[in-house]
Amino acid sequence: MVGAGISTSAGIPDFRTPGSGLYDNLQKYNLPHPTDIFELDYFIENPKPFYALAKELYPGNFRPTPVHYFIRLLNEKNLLVRHYTQNIDSLERLAGLPEEKMVEAHGTFHTNHCLECGLEFSKEWMKEKIFSDTIPLCDACNGIVKPDIVFFGEGMPDKFYDMPAEDFKNCDLLIVMGTSLEVYPFASLVGHAEPNCLRVLINRTSIDKFGSPTNKRDINFIGDCDDAVWKMAEALGWSDELKALIKKEGSKFEKPKVRTSDNKHNDDKKPKTSREVPQSNQIEKKS
Repeated sequence: MVGAGISTSAGIPDFRTPGSGLYDNLQKYNLPHPTDIFELDYFIENPKPFYALAKELYPGNFRPTPVHYFIRLLNEKNLLVRHYTQNIDSLERLAGLPEEKMVEAHGTFHTNHCLECGLEFSKEWMKEKIFSDTIPLCDACNGIVKPDIVFFGEGMPDKFYDMPAEDFKNCDLLIVMGTSLEVYPFASLVGHAEPNCLRVLINRTSIDKFGSPTNKRDINFIGDCDDAVWKMAEALGWSDELKALIKKEGSKFEKPKVRTSDNKHNDDKKPKTSREVPQSNQIEKKS
């Protein structure tokens, strides 16, 4: 299970960090409230702010982090049951994780539908509209076409409800990275884990139920997600494999660079942000 914290080293701000989070960066759009940009009713009335932001957050503007490649490595070693993500940055896809292994709980830019007639449009069609600063309108009925990102007021994808019951039966280790588990119903997934399933939280801030002194079941790692996966890779003997994968896949991208070794040995090689722009990673769902 992952959230915005696994992508911040790619240059994508999370929602709440003062001064750099998405909610602060949305002030330039003069919204009644920052979350309105992801409110379906507001979007239908005024889609321009969302599509202005979408031009910046569109998949391809950023490249995967070591965390994304570590998750791919888990899958290649047949250790990954499923990857549940709150993020809409599609970095898992760019890292090479198969679609069938993912549950994109808050949707994706890869498919798009007309809000009026339901006609589907390709991501190439949508990208052309967004980057030409044109509001995407349906060829059939002239309705607004929206990426299949889950806005407030919309339901979660079917996979989110259909897969957890079986997936969590087969899970003996649940890794939760880059999320404070404040967003529901995504956060409720941790409760699906079997009683004998070890749960590991990797996040910059602690979560009470994970960090409680009386909790003998869970591990609470407070720190950077990239640092954590390098530590795990080293402990598992996968460091060279992970470095090689990042180097190989990194050649497909022109910029920016990701970290290629752990902090302990290469503090001066921390990844640079690709640009300072308002950027959305995950859509925070209301309880």
